[in-house]
Amino acid sequence: MAEPIIDAIDVSKSYGDKLILDQVSMSVHQGDVVCLLGPSGAGKTTFLRCLNHLEQPSSGAVFLDGELLGYRRAKDNLVELSAVEVAKQRQRIGMVFQQFNLFPHMTVLENIIEAPTKVKGVSKSDATDRARELLDSVGLLEKLHERPERLSGGQQQRVAIVRALAMEPEVILFDEPTSALDPEFVGEVLDVMLSLANRGTTMVIVTHEIGFARKVSARAVFMDQGKVLEEGSVEDLTDNPQFERTRDFFGKVL
Repeated sequence: MAEPIIDAIDVSKSYGDKLILDQVSMSVHQGDVVCLLGPSGAGKTTFLRCLNHLEQPSSGAVFLDGELLGYRRAKDNLVELSAVEVAKQRQRIGMVFQQFNLFPHMTVLENIIEAPTKVKGVSKSDATDRARELLDSVGLLEKLHERPERLSGGQQQRVAIVRALAMEPEVILFDEPTSALDPEFVGEVLDVMLSLANRGTTMVIVTHEIGFARKVSARAVFMDQGKVLEEGSVEDLTDNPQFERTRDFFGKVL
């Protein structure tokens, strides 16, 4: 099997005396769609943020294409990379947040081309052509020159997905991308994500949308109290859970 794009090994995270993640390991290969499921407070978002070094693990390691993320080895020690070096690694990992995080003073187009032009050095013309292509693919080309405040929540989240795609990342992380949306807008965002999955986009998704997870997920990981309790297909976890805690959770949400 090819080397994983992301390989998290025994990742733990503590805030003071509070243990949030407890030796979580997970590998993600090209084309994988992995859904992180479980109750609120299980550590799913914290783990996701460790995968692109927005959170620094207290112990353990994350590798990106075999390269240690956020650190380099110096003999027997780990030396933290500079912010510039981490940012360069992070270019390869897209991130879509709960709250969209679009720049309110910029148009849709400006939001999308900002990183490709400023970080990757793509010409404004090429970045604009790519932005138009991506916006067209999610049905928002006519919103090119609008400000985020004039868009619905679902439209803003679709723009946020396009912004991530514009950097041509190797993997995209989604942190509960529909949790801040009114119910009427959830479907349009999930449809875009389903399309990405069908095109082979590598994704790790924190979600409570179990029906959606059934459609897209090659693998589901159930977390509880900072640990991976079990993993398999979504059907395995929902229909034939191996642990009482898993059975109890899905019995309440399905």
